Amino acid sequence: MPTPFQDQLEIFENSFPDRDYTIEITCPEFTSICPKTGQPDFATLVISYVPNKKCVELKSLKLYLQKFRNEGIFYENVTNRILDDFVAVAEPRSATLRSHWGARGGITSVITVSFTAQR
Repeated sequence: MPTPFQDQLEIFENSFPDRDYTIEITCPEFTSICPKTGQPDFATLVISYVPNKKCVELKSLKLYLQKFRNEGIFYENVTNRILDDFVAVAEPRSATLRSHWGARGGITSVITVSFTAQR
């Protein structure tokens, strides 16, 4: 079942579907809202994936990520949701998402989630 923002993501055909290669995308300005305090949370997202037949179009990824600006969601939940949406649309061979969260109260967090397709 698609999540609310998933339809924002667009893909294009991978020109080299027979080759394993890694695409790494860094998104240094991700923001969401803490569901407990209502304060903004800031993160750098790093998406690494090995495409299969599709690649994600970067402008659509940017617009997709901007949808979370007013979303009250915990770090762990948003990181998993982004990876789930990414995998559902791009159907990569494998993907890893690392979210590096800015300091709040002297604590930082890094959440890492991964996916590997069944062959």
